[in-house]
Amino acid sequence: MQEQDILYTIALTRMTGFNFATALRLYQELGSGQAVWEHRNDIKDVLPECTDRLAASLKDWSLALARAEQEMIFIEKHHLQVLCYGDSRYPQRLAECADAPIVLYYLGTADLNCPRIINIVGTRHCTAYGQDLVRHFVADLRQLCPQVLIVSGLAYGIDINAHRQALQQGLETVGVLAHGLDELYPPRHRDTAKQMLTQGGLLTEYMSETNADKANFVRRNRIVAGMCDATILVESAAKGGGLITAGIAQDYNRAVFAFPGAVGAPYSEGCNHLIRDNGAALITSAADMVNFMGWQNDAQLQQAKNEGIERSCFPELNEEEQLVVNALQATGDVQQSVLAVKTNIPIGRLTALLFQLEMKGVVRPLAGGNYHLLK
Repeated sequence: MQEQDILYTIALTRMTGFNFATALRLYQELGSGQAVWEHRNDIKDVLPECTDRLAASLKDWSLALARAEQEMIFIEKHHLQVLCYGDSRYPQRLAECADAPIVLYYLGTADLNCPRIINIVGTRHCTAYGQDLVRHFVADLRQLCPQVLIVSGLAYGIDINAHRQALQQGLETVGVLAHGLDELYPPRHRDTAKQMLTQGGLLTEYMSETNADKANFVRRNRIVAGMCDATILVESAAKGGGLITAGIAQDYNRAVFAFPGAVGAPYSEGCNHLIRDNGAALITSAADMVNFMGWQNDAQLQQAKNEGIERSCFPELNEEEQLVVNALQATGDVQQSVLAVKTNIPIGRLTALLFQLEMKGVVRPLAGGNYHLLK
């Protein structure tokens, strides 16, 4: 994307405030931030449902553009990646969400569209039980899914334990921040964050000079939920940010899992209630989550890739595999969730079928959870 359009897209975020859905709709309808600016005087012709108040506010971009120019200087100075909606580097799972941010600022090395992405969230006041759960879960996950990306919020408690265990196990881990990349909150996590820059990264929708206000933490939870295949809630009180993330993940039709705890334990109450109300699947190990997601063959697949998968000229396909192939022939590259709808195959079963087809050299996974049929 050209620098000029990035400038106008950043400015657009200032014009629409925290009305994420409206900003995204404008961007999708017109195709770029600069195009929205070009239609600033006739925006209701392009988007009739645009309110009179928003249409009026979109007429004068002078302050927003000045602030965006200031941000562009900061971006260049600190070598940040600007991921605009539609960019191939933008998290494609998040792009499916109606309130996805139109701009993300990123510093790191991880592929935000790698095949397997989960988030691990929970209370800031985690107990020794919660720490043990995270440690064993991440260690086991490393064996079962060697290339999974772990996302969290770099907060106290479960978040920072998830990041540190990922680093220790050699997994990439990304922290989603509730402020700009010119600061770090909480400051005592700076050393961990620094290590993540070369084994994961830091991601935010906020410009520099944005304070870590309470509301920002709630808003960032939609990014944590939206960019992942699954949410893992480890410990939570009856109310908390982890439960908010789990609820958002449910709204996005993503998998949600929770570890149970002792009845009456204050920091297991949220998990227990979520499981009781069918808001999350109960897990006691990484293997439970991996089996539910249909990822149990990832280690085997990685070994096969290392050894080289040989595709037969005429691979034998069973009826379900052929159904998947037919759908890919008809649609081209497509998300797994879309394939599930078109084939009427449950997502867990479909994941196993896609693995089988990949082993046979028939399909190949692409960034963002898409699958490509090999000719």
